[in-house]
Amino acid sequence: MSFMNNLVNGTDFDHTSLNALQKVTLRAVVMSFLFFGLVAIEGMIMRMVQVGPSAPIPEMFSHAEHYFSIMTVHPIVGIFGSTYQLVFAAFMFLVPYLTKKPLYSVKLANAVWLLITIGTAMAWIAAFVWQYAPLYTLYWPLPADTKQFQVIGGIVFIVGVALIMVGTLGFIYNIYATIFARVGVHKDKTTKELLISGFGIDGMLNLWHKLRGKPPYTKEPALALPVVAIFRGTVDTFLDAIVILSAGILVLVYLVFDASGHPLNVGAIDALLYKNYFWWGLDLVADGLVLIYVAGSWYLLATLITGQKLFMENVARAALMLELLVSWMVWSHHLLADQGQPEMMKLISGEMVTAFELLTQGLALFITLVTLWKARPLKMTPQLAYLLGGLSGFGLAVPAAIIQADMGMNRVLHNTQWIIFAHVHIALIVGLYMTLYSAVYVLWPLVTNNTTLFSKKLTWAHFWLYLIGGIGMGAFAGMAGLDGMLRRHLYVHGEFNTLMVLAAICGTMVLVAWFLFLFNIVMSVGLKGLIGIFLPAKDKTASYGIEPEIAVGES
Repeated sequence: MSFMNNLVNGTDFDHTSLNALQKVTLRAVVMSFLFFGLVAIEGMIMRMVQVGPSAPIPEMFSHAEHYFSIMTVHPIVGIFGSTYQLVFAAFMFLVPYLTKKPLYSVKLANAVWLLITIGTAMAWIAAFVWQYAPLYTLYWPLPADTKQFQVIGGIVFIVGVALIMVGTLGFIYNIYATIFARVGVHKDKTTKELLISGFGIDGMLNLWHKLRGKPPYTKEPALALPVVAIFRGTVDTFLDAIVILSAGILVLVYLVFDASGHPLNVGAIDALLYKNYFWWGLDLVADGLVLIYVAGSWYLLATLITGQKLFMENVARAALMLELLVSWMVWSHHLLADQGQPEMMKLISGEMVTAFELLTQGLALFITLVTLWKARPLKMTPQLAYLLGGLSGFGLAVPAAIIQADMGMNRVLHNTQWIIFAHVHIALIVGLYMTLYSAVYVLWPLVTNNTTLFSKKLTWAHFWLYLIGGIGMGAFAGMAGLDGMLRRHLYVHGEFNTLMVLAAICGTMVLVAWFLFLFNIVMSVGLKGLIGIFLPAKDKTASYGIEPEIAVGES
């Protein structure tokens, strides 16, 4: 496959640098999936508690303190400990290959996965040991009341979140330092050229020139389209990290003063302004970072799997630039139920601009599907199957979100399980993670020296269990939300029992799928190989098995 050949050959790596990059990638991937297992197990504990007294779980898990502490740390472990690590690992490997130049700093890449791992572990410990459970984590009202929570738990939690954000900033610096390095194919590129390409402006200019009957602005953009998506998504990642870090520092200041016996006045912070600031930043994780990173991953995977040029590439580039503006303007849909939020902000940001995301994400889905369709017939490999699963997940989750982004429907759905399952869980578990699984299988030969997977049957068993379980859990719990089941609420008498049992069964399928995947990976590299991932690279002369004959789907 020509694209894979170009990806592999001509990169300015020596063997030691390549081996170090492979190892740091695999370290982050391993930690990501361990955290995924933790979040899946704790998610299942919450599902079983909601089933009621008949659930076969130890009594300690049914205590409200434990339940709500799990609920607090669940998104921290799932989004940052697992998803961020996997995304960052993939991109710190792909950017050097796609730009054909070394990663700026492998040491910094190692620091990134360590900081995120330690930070996530600290947040989890704060919840498990000290039952720190403000539910809204860093949201309003500020979780700084030491009469309700142990101050040590709050401090450990906030410091953990801060470490995650520092690690995130390290990832951002590494990515941009690599892209803007004046070496290799970018030796003669100016900062202006790289910025124009990075923001997708060259795609807009190419379209504009075509409409006016003029020659293209550029026939060879400075950055490949997947790198453009990474560049663009990383802008939102930076803004999100700054917002979460500053919010965490604010909470930490209040905790310390409260513990010292000199509590600060929470009323000194304007609640509505804080909530808008917080949601503007946090929403960039989903509506900016995730959607753009995912779109770029779809484009890359479609071209790798098919070996074909992406359909409507200039439109895809321009859409990434457009999504920049959209992602910065949609946060108010989180505040549609807030009575203090101005109605015009609800209407314009919460409804109208949010609805535009159906177009931008729908366009990315359309471009990917047409690219696959034009390359038919295609063999149904795990890489292709997981990509289609990821497309399906967002095809379900994005419309579910648009339904919520209506002031009338939001009053019915906002504080129910609908939003957290029909939208969030299907988007993350099915849409995002199945896309990432596809990337894992595509990159597998590159990062493991062409190691053969232990069992292809286990790969397919994982796929079907994960797909059916993920969609099923989101659907059944979402239906409970339609029936009035609230989120952030503990039901202890088996209310909504039938739907909760079905959701628990589907959640168990996701958990079993994770065990199968992990077993398959460990058996593929062996216990010695798994341990070796965390040991320093020693071999400076050996060939690392990155062969030009690699074909996607043969692993």
